[in-house]
Amino acid sequence: MEEVKCSDEYLYILTGIFIGGEMKKKSTRVLVFAGVLASVSAVLMFLEFPLGFAPSFYKMDFSEVPVLIGAFAYGPVVGIIIEGVKIIVRTSIVGTQTMGVGELANFLIGISFVVPASLIYKAHKTKKSAVIGLAVGSLAMIIVGTLLNAFVLLPAFAFFLSTPETTYTVDSFVYLGSLVNPLVKDLPTFLAFAVAPFNLIKAVLTGIIVILSYKRISSLIKAKDSE
Repeated sequence: MEEVKCSDEYLYILTGIFIGGEMKKKSTRVLVFAGVLASVSAVLMFLEFPLGFAPSFYKMDFSEVPVLIGAFAYGPVVGIIIEGVKIIVRTSIVGTQTMGVGELANFLIGISFVVPASLIYKAHKTKKSAVIGLAVGSLAMIIVGTLLNAFVLLPAFAFFLSTPETTYTVDSFVYLGSLVNPLVKDLPTFLAFAVAPFNLIKAVLTGIIVILSYKRISSLIKAKDSE
């Protein structure tokens, strides 16, 4: 009986060591994977282009695609980490014009899209859940993006871009919007016909790319995790 007990204890210890080693190995793999996706996402931020109905400083990019792939694969926390690293990498390269305020707002806008989408997908990992999650995330990003533009981003840009010779206000950006979009008359119409549609188009196009590419990428991730 004593010999059996000792064998069980050794088995328990060895099992614990094995599981601990596997968990550590997986954690390292996830961190490496997140780092790669963050780097890709940071590069995609530089491949940006304006949309015709909003001022040229609103530029479209697909940097949220790698963030969403990471969040779908390993959960919203990993998505938040990728989003944060992406912002840090870009800021370290090009700097900031708003003492970090704009970068923080962009981070919040990004996770407002990624977190709801990945949480819903995590609950039921089906294509339908992915579509629903992306739709909810899109709505959240439109709302958060609109509010942050109105109360944080535009005022911050106006403050930090102003000089003793030239003073910028939120109305300065509204005026720039009116030059490219006849529907823009004031701040509410600027938000309704420039900011909100911009975030909607970004969310929809990003979601389409994720839906089309995630299944193939997730198969590679699962194969790597099973090694």
